[in-house]
This record gives sequence, C-alpha cells and structure tokens, in this order.
Amino acid sequence: MTQTLEALSRRTESMEGIGSVVHTMKSLSVINAAPFDNAARAIEAYHGTVLEGLHGYLSQSGPVSASRTGNAEQVVVVFGSDHGLCGNYNEVLAAHVAGHLSETKGAARILCVGAQMQAALIDEGLEVPTALLPPASADGIGRLANLLTQQLDALRQAGAQRELAVTLAFFARHEGSGQAPNIKRLLPLDPALISELRSKPWASRSLPFIAMRRADLFTTLIRGHLFSSLFRASAEALVTENAARLAMMQQAEQSVDDQLDELKSQMRNVRQSEITTELLDVIIGFEALKKARKPRSEAESD
Repeated sequence: MTQTLEALSRRTESMEGIGSVVHTMKSLSVINAAPFDNAARAIEAYHGTVLEGLHGYLSQSGPVSASRTGNAEQVVVVFGSDHGLCGNYNEVLAAHVAGHLSETKGAARILCVGAQMQAALIDEGLEVPTALLPPASADGIGRLANLLTQQLDALRQAGAQRELAVTLAFFARHEGSGQAPNIKRLLPLDPALISELRSKPWASRSLPFIAMRRADLFTTLIRGHLFSSLFRASAEALVTENAARLAMMQQAEQSVDDQLDELKSQMRNVRQSEITTELLDVIIGFEALKKARKPRSEAESD
C-alpha cells in the first residue's frame, strides 16, 4: 500500500530517533567495558602474588593433598546479567550450566548473580532461591567478590565436616572465537596446580620464612585465591556482557540504516510521483483552457 509523504516523513523521523538511541547504547557498551577490562587485568597481579605465597608455603611444608569431592557440597556460582539488550547471553550460559550439572549427576547449590540469569536458570528447571545484584561499576566488583566469599565461608561453616566443591560459570573471552561459556573448578585446588607449585624451584637464595601458624597461613592464601578468582570471573562476565550488547547494537544499527535507506527511497518515489501528478494536472488544465478559448475565438471571428 502506497503511503503518503507525511507518513513516510514521520516514520523516517522515528527511525532516526531509534538510530540515535542505538548509537548511544553502542557507545556506552564500549565505554562501560573498558573499566571492567582494566579490573580483570589488575586482579591478575594480585592473584599472581597469592600464587607466589602459596608457592612459598608449599616449598616449606609437607605435601598438601587435594580434598575429595565425593562427600563435598557442590556449589556453582553463576555470573549473569541484570539488564537486557544483550541477546541470548543468559539463556546460553544457563543451558550450559544445566548441561554441566546433568553430566555430574549431583545436587548443587547455585549462587546466582543477575536477576535475568536467575530467570534463565529457573527456566532450565534449576532451583535458584535468590540472586545477587551485579556490580554497576568497576568499584563494585570487589564488594561482590567479598560478599560471595563470605557466603561461601558461611556455607562451609554450616556444613560442619563437609568441604565445599566450588565451580564458577561465566562467559569468557576466547581469541578468534569471541566469547563462550566457561565452567571453572575453583575448590578443591587443582592437583595439577599444587604439583606445579611444589616442583617449581624457588627463585631466590633467601628461603621463605613462615612466622604464623601454617594452618592459618594456608587458610588466608586459599581465601585470597578464592577472592581473586571470583573477582576475575565477575569482571570477565561484565566485559563479555558489554561485548554481547555491543554486537546486538551493531546489528540493530545496521538494521536501522537499511530501513532508513528503504524509507528514503520510498520518499523519493512518492515525491517524484506527486511532482509528476502535479505536472500532469497543470498540463491537463492548460489543454482544457486552450480548448475552452478556441470555440470562443471562432465565434467572435464569425
């Protein structure tokens, strides 16, 4: 159905307004991702210090055996989004977590970050009583990591003799393939990591000296490892969320540009049609006037 020029003009103005919003959201996604990326890089230095402390502890202590996960309480910390406009970000990760739990065939307590992730996990048939709010800025990542550390510590104390088997689920960046769901076991410590740190030679001629109780030092190092890993996962999730939102905004921007081109083409066609119609009306009117004047001139000549 052919539309009027006024209707097409209104549609074009509306589409240009949508394009402006999309461009703003695209810019915000790029701007917001930068502080989270910097936070993810910064925590690596702290985590390296924690691992170096664990290296020093293992070099001066006896063998540390990894805890068995058979009788441990399974806890999965899932980092999702609390905002929209990021495609199926939450749904893909929720399906990945559900698949992982079905493979392990064990009951697990889920700590969820993000209301939309909570809804996606419930849709997968998982029980998620509450959801934590994701950080609104890079400053909030540390507070979230501290809160999760405290909740895990409370679960461990409530479990009496049972240890915790903690797994992190989040989107991580991959070179050449964008981003993909990542399942990372956090506790108990990976036996390969313990073996690597024990076999690694101490770089300095000065051997490390342990001045506090070894059990307290080991607990402090594990808490540092737990905090830095939670911090890193949260920052990585926020970076990938903004990357997913940026990709969606780029698709939306391309769609808006295509529709604007189509609307402008329709406007040109309608405008040309109206001009042609007006010219035809002028020509028809002029011909009608010529025919009306001709008989009158012939009558006067008679």
